[in-house]
Amino acid sequence: MTDKLLDIAGLCAGTEDATILHDIDLTLAPGTTHVLMGPNGAGKSTLGHVIMGDPTYRTSAGTISFDGADVTADTADKRSLAGIFLSYQAPVEVPGVPLYSFLRTIAGKRPELKMTSRQFRARVGELAQQLDMDSSYLTRELNVGFSGGEKKKVEMLQLLLLQPKLAILDETDSGLDVDALAVVSRGIEAYRASCDGTLLVITHNTRILERLDVDRTHVMVKGRLVAEGGADLIPKIDREGFEQFEQTGDGDR
Repeated sequence: MTDKLLDIAGLCAGTEDATILHDIDLTLAPGTTHVLMGPNGAGKSTLGHVIMGDPTYRTSAGTISFDGADVTADTADKRSLAGIFLSYQAPVEVPGVPLYSFLRTIAGKRPELKMTSRQFRARVGELAQQLDMDSSYLTRELNVGFSGGEKKKVEMLQLLLLQPKLAILDETDSGLDVDALAVVSRGIEAYRASCDGTLLVITHNTRILERLDVDRTHVMVKGRLVAEGGADLIPKIDREGFEQFEQTGDGDR
C-alpha cells in the first residue's frame, strides 16, 4: 500500500469562466482523518468535486494521484470504482428509482462486494437499522420526499455499504438537527472502524468534528490552502474565526 492515498500537486481548477482553486498541494495518508475548513465561498466544495472528477469543473494545471495512480484525466465513474466516495451537500432526488434498486446496482459494480441477493438484503437491512432508518425507506424513490436528515442517512448507508478507500464528506452536517447529526456521526465512526478508510471532512462548522479523532486540519481561503495543523487548530478557529487567515489568502501561499 502506498503511503500517499491521495496526492494532489500544483492543482489549479475551476469553471470555464474562472479559476477557483489555485496551486493546491494536499496529501492524505491511508487511514487518516482530515478536515478542510474555511469561510463560505472559499472553494472547499469545489475541491471535493474536482477530486471526485465532477465534469462541471476542469483542471488547468497540476495532478491528482490516488492509490499510486494518476487519475487527473479519469472520469467520475472510474474514480468511484477506484475507491473515492463523495457525499453531496445537497443530495439530489431521483424519481422512479427505488433506493434498494439503486444500492443493489452500485454495489454490483464493485467485485469486492459480490454477494447473493439474500446476503445483500440482510446487509442493507443491518446497515439501515444501524442508522435508525425504517426499512420502508428502501422501497421509496431515491431521496424523493426525504427530509435533509433522511437524505444524509441515505448517504451514510451508501458509505457503509461501499466502504470506499477515501470518503469526502461535503458539509454533511448542513441543516441537521441534533438527533440526525448524532446518527450521521455514528455512521462516520462505523465507517472508520469497519475498513479504516480515509476521511476528508469539508465543513465550516465544528459540531460534526466533536466525535472524530482528527489527524490534520487544513484551512482554505479564496481558493488557496493557507494553513495546516493538527486537531488543536479546530478550537482556535472556533474561538477566532477565519479572519486570522484572510490576509494570507490574498497572496501566495
